[in-house]
Amino acid sequence: MYACIDLGSNSFHLLIARWHEGSYDIVERFSEKVQLGEGLAESGVISERAFARGMACLDTFRQALARYPIERCWAVGTNALRTAGNADLFLHKASEKGFLIDVVPGLQEAALVYAGVISALPDDETPRLVIDIGGGSTELVVGSGQRCLQSHSMAIGCISWRDIWFRDPPRTEPALSQAMDNAVTAAAEVFSGIAGKLAETPWREVYASSGTAKMLSSVCAQSGPGKRQATGVKLETLQSLKPAIMRSVLEPGFSLPGLKNGRRELILPGWAVLNGFMTACQVTDLNFSPSALREGMLHYLAQASATGESPLHALQAH
Repeated sequence: MYACIDLGSNSFHLLIARWHEGSYDIVERFSEKVQLGEGLAESGVISERAFARGMACLDTFRQALARYPIERCWAVGTNALRTAGNADLFLHKASEKGFLIDVVPGLQEAALVYAGVISALPDDETPRLVIDIGGGSTELVVGSGQRCLQSHSMAIGCISWRDIWFRDPPRTEPALSQAMDNAVTAAAEVFSGIAGKLAETPWREVYASSGTAKMLSSVCAQSGPGKRQATGVKLETLQSLKPAIMRSVLEPGFSLPGLKNGRRELILPGWAVLNGFMTACQVTDLNFSPSALREGMLHYLAQASATGESPLHALQAH
C-alpha cells in the first residue's frame, strides 16, 4: 500500500492506494485547504498562520497514515516550498513529525502532473496539452503518449493572483468589472510569453487538472439549461460567466450554481487565470482531468518500488 502527499500552495492532499499488477485502487483521499502560499507574493515567507495550518494538516495526515499498513510514502512540496524564505524551517518542522519532503522544481512538478493526467486517458500517441493551475504556479506540458515534448512552469496561480489583484475586491460593479478585466489581461500577458513556443508542438486535445479547473468546470456545467456532468470548460461559456461571478462577489446572499462555498474566494483569480491562458494560447475548449499530480506521484512511486530506487530519482531520470 502506497501513500502520496502533495503539499501545494493552496491545498495539501493525501492519496492512499493499493497497487497490484500494474494498476491501483484508491483506498482514501484527504484534502485540506491550507493556503500555505497566502501572502507569499508580498512577504516572501510563509506566514505564521499558514505555517500553523500546514503543521496541523500534517498531524491529521499522520493520524490517517497510522490506520493503514503503508509500505512506501512519498511527500512532495511545490511552489510555496520552492520560493518561501522560511521554507527550510517548515521542512525541518515537518521532518520532526516524520515527513521527509522532496521539494521539486517546476518542470519536475509538470512531469508529475502530466503522468497523472495521462494515467486516466487512453494509452495512445494523441498529442495533448495539459495545464495545471495551482496556488502559486501553473504547469504546462505538451506530450504524446508517455513522452513530454515540452514543459513549462509559470509564476502564476490562484492564490498569488488573488493576493495581487483581489485581496480587497471592489464593491461596485464598474470597479469590479474593470479589476477582472485587468487581471485577465495581466494573466494573458504571462501566458503570451510561451504561447508561440507551445504552438510549435501542435496538440489535438487539452486537459486541465486540479482545483481551479474543477471549480470552473463545475460552474460552467451549471450555467446552461439543465444540469450536465462537469467535464470541461469552453472559453465562450467561461467569459459569459462574468456577470454571475460579479454578482456572487457583490451579493453575499447569491449562490453561484456549481460553486462550493469553500472555493468562493478563489473564483475571481481562478476565472482570470484560466481566461487569460485560454485567450493567450487560443484554446477554445478544454477537458477537466480528475487525475493530477498525486496520481503522477503514484506512477513514479510504483516504478521506483519495482527498481529499488527512490521515486525522486525515478522522476529525475525521466
